Amino acid sequence: MASKGAPETEDQQKLRFQVELEFVQCLANPNYLNFLLQDDVYKNDYQAFINYLKYLLYWKEPEYARFLKYPMCLYFLDLLQYEHFRREVVSAQCTKFIDDQQILLWQHYTRRRSRLLQNQAEQAQNNQTSANTNGQSQTQKT
Repeated sequence: MASKGAPETEDQQKLRFQVELEFVQCLANPNYLNFLLQDDVYKNDYQAFINYLKYLLYWKEPEYARFLKYPMCLYFLDLLQYEHFRREVVSAQCTKFIDDQQILLWQHYTRRRSRLLQNQAEQAQNNQTSANTNGQSQTQKT
């Protein structure tokens, strides 16, 4: 990246954006969180890592969040701000539980979303049918 004090070039800004976007999205994976918090980089420079997590909170702003494919990563980014969560997610048992809950949420959301879309489509079709029927009866009365 750019040296201290020197402004970043446009290419450096794009690269930083891409790297940070990829990193933030990886936070949606509980297994990655488990790995990340056991890594020596995290342990060796703990405060720098914590500061980096705080810095990344800008991804919650709408102008940045719109680029995220996995919005669950923002939830985990929030949780990573807490020491207690960072200690707990190191446990494989905790990570497995979070992973299972995440999968159940996605399954429930997918089924619920499918039902909602199906109901909306049926309602739109019924409205269209009744509008056509009303239009025909109006024509016959005149």
